[in-house]
Amino acid sequence: MLGVLGVGAIATAMITGLSEGDNPPDILVSPRSVARATKLAACYPNVRIAASNQAVLEQSDVVLLCLRPSDALKVIPDLQFRDQRVISVMAGMPLGMLRELVAPVQHIARAIPLASVAIRRGVTPLYPAADFARELFNRLGRVIEVADETAFDLFSASTATVAAHFLYLNRISAWLAAHGIAQREAQQYVGAMFAEIASSLHGSELDFAMLMREHATPGGINELFCRVVGEEGVWEAVDKGLDRVQQRLVP
Repeated sequence: MLGVLGVGAIATAMITGLSEGDNPPDILVSPRSVARATKLAACYPNVRIAASNQAVLEQSDVVLLCLRPSDALKVIPDLQFRDQRVISVMAGMPLGMLRELVAPVQHIARAIPLASVAIRRGVTPLYPAADFARELFNRLGRVIEVADETAFDLFSASTATVAAHFLYLNRISAWLAAHGIAQREAQQYVGAMFAEIASSLHGSELDFAMLMREHATPGGINELFCRVVGEEGVWEAVDKGLDRVQQRLVP
């Protein structure tokens, strides 16, 4: 039995990917986020809602911790774990802290699943690459086996850029709207432009520098735009933002 504590967006994506894949496992979800849990249980016969968080632990061999870190520090100390296997997808909570929270559990792994696990096209950093965790995430795409926790936290920091990506798209569509394009049409056009680009990014042989050169024709408008934002210090700001996030994750 796979138990899930916390049914947020990433937990929902993982449950969806597992349930719609081959030989879906039995999944027991906590009664948190009632609307999400109820919808998942209604959609997938392999998903059930537990009576309590403790009931999830009592009936599960592998437990996915999908709580927000601030909630975890309030919820987990009141629970009784046994010698089971635990996978945490909670950012900024190192193995040392996890071991204290879920004692006496000995087998713990950290993972950073992306939303694409819902369609089993995820690329999931994993540390340590324990067999039970590797098997689960290989069902949802493929695994990056990370060498140490420092490297794992770098992958975690990079996920902080997702909201900024949507802010970037919003800024482009807002510029179009400010120049007289209907907002709906501006957003549809920008969304379609980047959705098509994103669809080409699956695979293991990516070269972002090469893709940039292919799109930045010498003397063309893409090259001009790249030069202007570079001159304005945008790329240095990206580095600075990631550095700040890393410092927060590893104080």
